[in-house]
Amino acid sequence: MKGVTTETTELAKHITMVILDVDGVLTDGSIMLDNEGNELKTFNVKDGHGIKMLLNEGINVAIITGRVSKAVKMRADELGIKDVYQGCADKVAAYEDLKVKYSLYYKDIACVGDDIADIPLMTRVGLPVAVGDAVEDIKPFARLITAKGGGRGAVRQICDFILESKGILKRIIDDYGKA
Repeated sequence: MKGVTTETTELAKHITMVILDVDGVLTDGSIMLDNEGNELKTFNVKDGHGIKMLLNEGINVAIITGRVSKAVKMRADELGIKDVYQGCADKVAAYEDLKVKYSLYYKDIACVGDDIADIPLMTRVGLPVAVGDAVEDIKPFARLITAKGGGRGAVRQICDFILESKGILKRIIDDYGKA
């Protein structure tokens, strides 16, 4: 992962909320439509497990996306993500809602994006992250750039980085070893 420094590790220690985009972050950006017009999305199970680990440690996860999809609602429900904002033409309004709802400061929040529509959020959070295959125009706004692409384990990399920065990841792994 590009951008891992003492400073970004310190920023990650303070994260209590991770905001995720969907298309290009939780998915590889592909949109599949069947003959009946149903939208299909592919999600990465490793990303999902990383999200579950964050939630289990009391780190909130939210989805803010410009599109609306039943598949996103289903996946969020499956993972236990309570804060899902779909159809957001103004992602900043959803971000401000989350800040108020959870009494957050910008430094408490990480945001993972892949395209220019995510720049307004990335400029307002303590730890802005771009997935590895994000458009080039967004990368200068990111403090971290994942080695993996959207829908291909990028979210898991961020989850692990945050948990490791907080000194939690080793305990989680050790707990799995005892099971």
